[in-house]
Amino acid sequence: MTAVSVEEHAAAVETLLATLTTRTAQRIPLDDALGRVSFHDVRSPVDLPLFRNSQMDGYAVDSRSVATTPVTLPVSTIIAAGPTESAVLASGSAAKIMTGAPIPDGADAIVPVEDTSVPAAGSVTIERSRAAGEFVREQGSDVRVGTVLVESGRVLEPRHISVLAAVGLGELEVRSRPRVAVVTTGAELADAGSTLTPGQIYDSNGITLAAHLRASGAEVVSVSRSSDEPSRFREILDAAAESAELIITSGGVSMGDFEVVKDVLRPLGGKFGSVRMQPGGPQGITMFDGVPVLSFPGNPVSTVVSYIMFARNIVRRAAGLPPVLSTTAALHESIVSPPGRRQLLRGRVREDGRVELVAGPGSHLVAALAWADVLIDIDSETTELAAGSDVEVWPL
Repeated sequence: MTAVSVEEHAAAVETLLATLTTRTAQRIPLDDALGRVSFHDVRSPVDLPLFRNSQMDGYAVDSRSVATTPVTLPVSTIIAAGPTESAVLASGSAAKIMTGAPIPDGADAIVPVEDTSVPAAGSVTIERSRAAGEFVREQGSDVRVGTVLVESGRVLEPRHISVLAAVGLGELEVRSRPRVAVVTTGAELADAGSTLTPGQIYDSNGITLAAHLRASGAEVVSVSRSSDEPSRFREILDAAAESAELIITSGGVSMGDFEVVKDVLRPLGGKFGSVRMQPGGPQGITMFDGVPVLSFPGNPVSTVVSYIMFARNIVRRAAGLPPVLSTTAALHESIVSPPGRRQLLRGRVREDGRVELVAGPGSHLVAALAWADVLIDIDSETTELAAGSDVEVWPL
């Protein structure tokens, strides 16, 4: 693959990952549904409320018996919330009732306890009349059987989980997540927390890519690290292809002597070359045993920028999430950019809405990723922008 534009490489990636966005349904427990995407419209299997019940602690009455107040009535029964036999209100009486308890047949209103007094045991004085229907929750007044509670394609939030639990749904069908494996490469890489020997660095790309993928709605099936030994890299690829629908590799795609990703995948049909962008120029795409492989450069910033520009929105689409779109902002300061390469600079949106640089273009400046919240996108033809100029920015 010779040097191409960002748009040309993005189109090639889109073609490679075309099948990733065709998803099937997955039935999961409601406990695990937070953040997942509903596959179908979810309809209520029951009415809510499930039965006529009291909105207040008080007394269930026939409203006609309290049309004139004050009036003293005998208390014929006490009805608590919870499992109970169906009750019938004796004519001319009141039933003491708790919030949420089923209203007895023959009663059509609730008199709140605040509107009553107790002159003697076994009786109640109603101080204020209540019309039929007052403080009565009718069956189905909230939701009727068949009502759509959650639309297809909805990202499930706690409020959705609440109503689905209320209608008794223990499981539901959600959009299956794209299964992605991450493979980092390099003999110099070591685990975080380990003691480094001379020449070693911590492997941040595996953890970073996995975090970005999960934030995009993917299921990360494995995060592996390979040496620069081709046989080891091939072994890891074979294992990843058994469970993943997409493999993303980091490192091994440049012009050095030990580019294991390129060395192994190019003979298998992989296409490697340069994209006219900085950072993230070296890129590769391969179909390996029926599984698409995106190969990003190994510098940490290059890896993140590559994911954002080429994979993030495809993975989000596969997961059923909306795309992350670019916006425009005015520059806080002037920018000089070299010609011929699209620059993706780390920036931060200020309180006044303008965007400022937080680091230079170097792909090794990792800390700036934590300080930045956008990428400032400067096209390949632009060499200088004055303060106040509008630029395209991509949320990080």
